[in-house]
Parts: sequence; C-alpha cells; structure tokens
Amino acid sequence: MLIAGFPAGAWGTNCYLVAPAAGEECVIIDPGHQAADGVEEALRKHRLKPVAVVLTHGHIDHVASVVPVCGAHDVPAWIHPSDRYMMSDPEKALGRAFGLPLLGELTVGEPDDVRELSDGAKLELAGLTFSVAHAPGHTKGSVTFQMPETADIPSVFFSGDLLFAGSVGRTDLPGGSMEDMLDSLARVCLPLEDSTVVLSGHGPQTTIGQERATNPHLRQVAAGQGAFRAPRRGM
Repeated sequence: MLIAGFPAGAWGTNCYLVAPAAGEECVIIDPGHQAADGVEEALRKHRLKPVAVVLTHGHIDHVASVVPVCGAHDVPAWIHPSDRYMMSDPEKALGRAFGLPLLGELTVGEPDDVRELSDGAKLELAGLTFSVAHAPGHTKGSVTFQMPETADIPSVFFSGDLLFAGSVGRTDLPGGSMEDMLDSLARVCLPLEDSTVVLSGHGPQTTIGQERATNPHLRQVAAGQGAFRAPRRGM
C-alpha cells in the first residue's frame, strides 16, 4: 500500500493520498488550505488517479481545497451530514470571522458531487476498504477512517482532529463537546490494537500503543477519570 502525506497551508493540516500501489487509483483525505498544488504534485510523482475525496470533518483547514481538487478530477467528496454546512459557511463553523487575508484565498462551497458518511459504513474505494466511525467532540460530524491490517502492514487509523501524537482535538469551537470527545476517545480509540498506526490531522505519525502509554488525555480516559481541558491545536 502507498500512503503519501504532507502538511498544507497556514494550519499545517495533514493531507493524505492512499492507494494500493504507485500507478493505481487513490483516495485523497482532507485536502485543506493550499493543499491543491501538493495533491497534484503527489499524483504526478506516484502516477495516481483519484477516485474520491474523504473528509474527517468540515473545518476549513481540512476542506479548503475540496472544490478545486474534486473539480479538477471529477470525483465526489464524502463528509458527515452534521459537518456538511461548514464547506459553504466556514465562519459559522468557527463562531467568528477569520480576521485574516486568508479568506480571499479560500474556495468556499461544495463540489458538484457530495456524498454523506454514516457511522459504521464501509467505503470500498480505489480497491481499498475504509471503515467509518462517527467520532464527535471536535465537531459534531467528525469521523475517523480505519483500514484493516494485512499480512504486510498493520491497521492504519486516520484520526482527523480526534487524536494526535501526545494530544487530542480542541472542543471550544461551535459544535465541540468535551463529553462527546471523551466518549469518542473511549469508544473509537481505546478498542484499537496497539500496533495500529495513527495518521492524524496535524503533527507526526504515532501508534495507538504509544498513545495509550504516553498520551495524558487517552490515559485519563482509559482510567475512567473525569473531564480534562482539551488543548488548542489545529483549527
């Protein structure tokens, strides 16, 4: 399997291209702010043909390049219905105006073909299987994507802004909920095998085992302790 990832834009959001191998079809995950050029470079480098864009949630740092990427390749975008409005109204999703000249660089709106994700769905795309888990807390429509373990590689978990290396997503923006975050961490992350590779929306790669042992927030959830103060990372 081939996974090509790069941080993009003002918020350093990780965008991923996933394919069975070079020269085959691929899925693009979270093409955010200023990600379009990086996507095209990765497509050329690995000779990939995109068949879909899938989104972990609707914040502008994860969806800002969805319209140009989908339009250039005539592919659909998949998003949870609770976050769909954010593609057209990113400022409402943040509860405030950007206050930066970045807005002029963003393509706000939906691509021509939008499809909605549901909890427990299995997406069969580009010869790959992505298991969808609804994981609210950072936003109401946050989801994760898990790929199964194979004989060659461990399971891969695209966590979006639910789980980071050493941290978790913020819950102080509209639609965020500490109660939901705690539930999602316990329900979605804790049951995963320690060998599961975590590719998050921001920051470096990690594993569930590493986070179970060292991430103070995941350890707190595993111990059944009360609410914590989520950090401000990402959007």
